[in-house]
Amino acid sequence: MKFARVLLYFTFFVALIFLMSGYGYQWNIWELGTGFTLLRYAAYASIGIFAVSILSLWFLRKSGFKAVSYLVIVLILSGAASGTALYWQQRAQSVPPIHDITTDLEAPPEFVAMVRLRSDAPNPPEYSGEETAEAQREAYPEIEPLLLSENLQHVMDEAVMLIVNRRWELVAINRQEGRIEATEKLAWFGFKDDVVLRFTETDEGTRVDMRSKSRIGRSDVGVNAKRIERFLSDLEDRLN
Repeated sequence: MKFARVLLYFTFFVALIFLMSGYGYQWNIWELGTGFTLLRYAAYASIGIFAVSILSLWFLRKSGFKAVSYLVIVLILSGAASGTALYWQQRAQSVPPIHDITTDLEAPPEFVAMVRLRSDAPNPPEYSGEETAEAQREAYPEIEPLLLSENLQHVMDEAVMLIVNRRWELVAINRQEGRIEATEKLAWFGFKDDVVLRFTETDEGTRVDMRSKSRIGRSDVGVNAKRIERFLSDLEDRLN
């Protein structure tokens, strides 16, 4: 019983460190390196606790309801933290270390209003270059422009509504140049990723190109590609 209680308290402490690793950085309590260090060791501890809790459940299964319930809580909390850490590790290993994704690799949409907001960001607003383009072609061949039969201004209106619904920060709308710029702030670590949408009139209607780039970090663990794919899919659904 005492062992189960101590393990439960320790699990609560590790879970708190796991969560605070990101929020502490977002709230400017510590630097990003410190946040990642806390995250890494909390993940290691969670995996260890998970293994210990499984063994403990077997050996203490006849120790009473309270001890077993403590261990079940430990198993759930440590399993959630371990699963989250292993999931993101797998994601990071399965995608190339790039952070700039676009539907147009020959002439990527350019940030204009966003340049000022990215002035102190480690990743510059300019496109990352041919090496990134080659990595994207291999990893994300499904990222392509969206072709719609609707007129340009109507498509832009629907894109703005999608951005608002997603609670992104709408930075700029330029209807003459057919461009929208916005920022999404991610939960936990509070990383900011910027997007630019370019709308071009065609004989059939409107072509939509989208670019999404992280302000910080070498790898985006596939977040930017998924953002583009989901946004364009939702935009197409709204107009069909």
